[in-house]
Amino acid sequence: MSNGFFNVPVPKNEPVKSYAPGTPEREELQRTLKELRNTQVDIPMYIGGEEVRTGNKIEINPPHDHKHVLGHFHEGDAQHVEQAIKAALNAREQWASLPWEQRASIFLKAADLIAGPYRAKLNAATMLGQSKNAFQAEIDAACEFIDFLRFNVKYMTDIYKEQPESAPGIWNRLEYRPLEGFVFAITPFNFTSIAGNLPASPALMGNVAVWKPAYTQVYSANVLMEVFKEAGVPDGVINMITVDGPVAGNIVFNHPDFAGLHFTGSTGVFQHLWKTIGTNISKYKTYPRIVGETGGKDFIIAHRSADAKQVATAITRGSFEFQGQKCSASSRAYIPSNLWPDVKKYVVANLKDIKMGGVEDFGNFFNAVIDKRAFDKIAKYIDDAKKSPVVEVISGGNYDDSKGYFIEPTVLESKDPQYTTMCEEIFGPVITIYVYDENNYEDTLRLLDETSPYALTGAVFSRDRYAADLATKRLVNAAGNFYINDKPTGAVVGQQPFGGSRASGTNDKAGSAINLMRWVSPRTIKETFVPPTDYKYPFMG
Repeated sequence: MSNGFFNVPVPKNEPVKSYAPGTPEREELQRTLKELRNTQVDIPMYIGGEEVRTGNKIEINPPHDHKHVLGHFHEGDAQHVEQAIKAALNAREQWASLPWEQRASIFLKAADLIAGPYRAKLNAATMLGQSKNAFQAEIDAACEFIDFLRFNVKYMTDIYKEQPESAPGIWNRLEYRPLEGFVFAITPFNFTSIAGNLPASPALMGNVAVWKPAYTQVYSANVLMEVFKEAGVPDGVINMITVDGPVAGNIVFNHPDFAGLHFTGSTGVFQHLWKTIGTNISKYKTYPRIVGETGGKDFIIAHRSADAKQVATAITRGSFEFQGQKCSASSRAYIPSNLWPDVKKYVVANLKDIKMGGVEDFGNFFNAVIDKRAFDKIAKYIDDAKKSPVVEVISGGNYDDSKGYFIEPTVLESKDPQYTTMCEEIFGPVITIYVYDENNYEDTLRLLDETSPYALTGAVFSRDRYAADLATKRLVNAAGNFYINDKPTGAVVGQQPFGGSRASGTNDKAGSAINLMRWVSPRTIKETFVPPTDYKYPFMG
């Protein structure tokens, strides 16, 4: 029982290590990369207190060296989904009744474990399994997940402190109960931090979770489970299953105790799951919470007053870091005619300078896309663009999957602002430029807003404050995270809560109290100290 109002440690953003030559973190990370690369792992499912191995093994390969084997994971089936749900529900009552500061301690310990003894291992696993360079792994797997864990604890206490007023003679209280049932977390390949946060944030609020990571992220997901277990997350609170999506969904979305979906992935899949939940709504004990962050067709628009080199740098970083496989990556840009010659010159020079290859060479800015399926999809967009009479390949456009799934950073210029690559999400290292008449800025804002169904991130570059203000107003619904004179990627927990609307998701802002509120069901308690003994009211006299 708690006998105090506890102040949690004040969260601060985890400092990003440089991994510069000669630094101790670089030496440790390189050593860990070598150790992991030379050791094959056998990854189980984690259900309750069991490590479940089915014998149905799936090979894990680095995307940049797909003939190399890092190990295997065990694929489960419907019975393992049922087993995970049962384990979660068995753990629910005890976990939900645990004092909040005990839950906080567990996840604060997890943050410290990642900041310290697990940092190199989690970063190295992310680099090898998802083909991220050292910096991209550091800002994701280490820093962002540490920030999620520490800031979420603070946000939890902020929520709990929000209490109603009380009139004389009564005491009103508001308690924030966990949901009645279990939460299903479906996580993507591209961010290890998202993979950890989607089951951990509901668990922090007292919920139990069944977690299905992407098959292409299982290698680092396994390290996350090691962290959770060492931090003291009780058996059954977070259950990791590696089961085919439709198989898992058929069990989860027909279960009466399904209470919430925490999802990051494609818009099509999310919409399908929403429809399934709607069809099955009468089967559930409660109306499930549905939280999703999905696709994006993220933009950069430059005003004629912008600095060309700044715009070019934003295009290079915003479009090609982690091979454009960020939900927030810029994949369309609207450049005024007066700036385009210089922007084009700077971007082409940047891309000529970029080195591409495996993550083990720290000189490589650019690595491989995640798998064969992504490689083929992106290559087709490039091939179609090469055939189009309205598109010119400005830079890149080549690809090779003989050793790894490598696609050059590719810049297209389209004469048609409605060309396919200006509208559809590619999720790869391709950006399409539309050059507009420098005097048609306002019309171009309207065009930008109407082109895509998505509304995740976007950026405006302008040295004219009126132009920046106009874009902020006209694009009010075009991006949930909007940037002025910065690339549209790199949201930081505690600084820029992340999420979009329209076809990009429910905009429940990961890394904020807004998200955590979705994982509680408040109960109002009114206590009257001296109850009345006469039913009559004064007006009746």
